[in-house]
Amino acid sequence: MRTIQSTLLLLLVTSGPLATQAADVIGFRDAGGLARSQEVGLPHSWSATENVVWRTPMPGPGTASPIVLGDRIYLTSYTGYGLEPNQGDQANLRRQVLCLSRETGEQIWQREFEPKLPESKYSGGNNARHGYASSTPTTDGKHLYIFFGKTGVFCLDLEGKTIWTTDVGSGTHGWGSSNSPVLHENLVIINASVESRRLVALDKQTGKEVWTLSGVRGSWNTPLLVPVSADASELVVSLPQKVIGVDPSTGKQLWECEGIPDGGYVCPSVVAHEGVAYVIGGRRNTALAIKLGGRGDVTDSHLLWKTSRGSNVSSPVVVNGHLFWIHESRGTAYCLDTKTGEIVYEQRLAPRPGLVYSSVLAADGKLYCSSQHNGTYVLEPGPEFKLLAHNTFADDESRTNACPVAHKGQLLLRTDGYLYCLGTP
Repeated sequence: MRTIQSTLLLLLVTSGPLATQAADVIGFRDAGGLARSQEVGLPHSWSATENVVWRTPMPGPGTASPIVLGDRIYLTSYTGYGLEPNQGDQANLRRQVLCLSRETGEQIWQREFEPKLPESKYSGGNNARHGYASSTPTTDGKHLYIFFGKTGVFCLDLEGKTIWTTDVGSGTHGWGSSNSPVLHENLVIINASVESRRLVALDKQTGKEVWTLSGVRGSWNTPLLVPVSADASELVVSLPQKVIGVDPSTGKQLWECEGIPDGGYVCPSVVAHEGVAYVIGGRRNTALAIKLGGRGDVTDSHLLWKTSRGSNVSSPVVVNGHLFWIHESRGTAYCLDTKTGEIVYEQRLAPRPGLVYSSVLAADGKLYCSSQHNGTYVLEPGPEFKLLAHNTFADDESRTNACPVAHKGQLLLRTDGYLYCLGTP
């Protein structure tokens, strides 16, 4: 199974002579954006003094997850503005792309980028919870692709040299920009809902626009690229009140379905398994399942079930016929039956986690769920709620919004203060 999944991943994300390694984590929420890792031997408990292989200070905060290519880690951060408790001067805002050694965590290089001003204004609240480095990078093994909102999309070589940069819109929002790039064949696909209310596909080599799809508003989620046959894929995006399926090669909308009943915004990313997309979100907390492969309005024919449970921010994961996620403010763990949509359990975490904006990672028979300020909860991915561990760092109280990453039997966990490598030293 691992060999098959690795082969599919390589086919999806590479088009040149240099392919990524089987263990590489090359984008948001691991292989295929599904947050299901095949790694084993991962730790279930840690602290400031236990199971920390290394930790590296970050130059500034960020909610983007790290990616891993070979013996290097890449991630982003920001400095100079919007740092609590002092807002600062927006003219001082800078974003960084970092390259670290996977083995030791030591910095190999750092590049800094000036923003196109004015940026979204720091105003506390949700704005402060997202920040200015929320988009996870991706790579095809030859280049890095970075999205910095209205400042643009950047293609860098693996040493940090800028190959090209492209503007995808000048819009801003008080919540900032969060969606991560997705690679398909020769394209970099961006959900530029905040910047221009579009999906935009760029040529990987030149940054030139290949196709665009308008009418994409209120969508703070990364598109999911789903293989539906041996030679075809669909790009699935959740929007307020509807979910759409798009041909990733042409930008043509293939289908739409009734979605999350929220007129303003949808944050969680879609996941899929065995030809079915699972969608959660909205302030009214909804979950639904859609059979993929339809055409036109598929609400009557392909909407399999809908239930009144969900999360307004964090994304779900599918494991062994169940859909799992954590509610972002109630601190409730949910488990649904993927066939019926019936609630298997809903259980409040203890101790109470506070806000949870990070999404769940499934790996090594565990679910890893990080809260912003009260540590990481490790659950058993079964039909009965079981808390395996609750882990905190006594000497690091900084925020955690990034999704954890499993790689070579270890966890990479990013807080605003540090990047941690967790495992057996």
